[in-house]
Amino acid sequence: MPRRTTDYRGLTELSRVRLLGAVQQGPDRTLKDLAEAVGLHINTVRDHLGVLIDEGLVSARPRPSGTRGRPPTVYRAVDDAEMNPAAKSRIERAKALGPVLARVGYSCVPESVRRLGDGAGEQFDALVDHLDDSGLEPVADDTGLGIALAACPHLELVGDERTMACAVHARLLHDVLAQVPGPLRVAEVKPFLTATTCELRLQATGHQAQPA
Repeated sequence: MPRRTTDYRGLTELSRVRLLGAVQQGPDRTLKDLAEAVGLHINTVRDHLGVLIDEGLVSARPRPSGTRGRPPTVYRAVDDAEMNPAAKSRIERAKALGPVLARVGYSCVPESVRRLGDGAGEQFDALVDHLDDSGLEPVADDTGLGIALAACPHLELVGDERTMACAVHARLLHDVLAQVPGPLRVAEVKPFLTATTCELRLQATGHQAQPA
């Protein structure tokens, strides 16, 4: 299937995954700080950050310095759709598409998720949209709180690099859910249950996670 224009092409390159991980480690990091953290030339990091911003994964803002001259730009991971126009567009697309699919009988949101309260269905739609765009082929169980995933594009990684990539993707799941008001939270991410599959477990605020 041809890739959509909204698919996350930026995360297919390992150096961008490392950079996103560095951004996730703390808010408002400068370009110089990030370049030192990932060991890349500052111009390369600037280009990579541009891609991550365009894909709605990172936001940039000037940090007032109290001195003359242009204030430094600082970067942080997007956990609020209002922080980045691309992120906002993705969330709005998912929220608009969900009711359309429900009317024609193709909604991916289980009724058990809708019963969790206002926003749960919209959160679920946004999360599945993110997972689908990431190439993870999400398949939810009957409760919707367990989602089987295809292994990520970094399947070939081993050791610390695989752990890093898994942590970056797990943080993204938290951030996507945080961008839509609702009760759903990430309970657990189980990477590489088999050579080609992973699993995501969700829970609702005030509820116990369903057993795997």
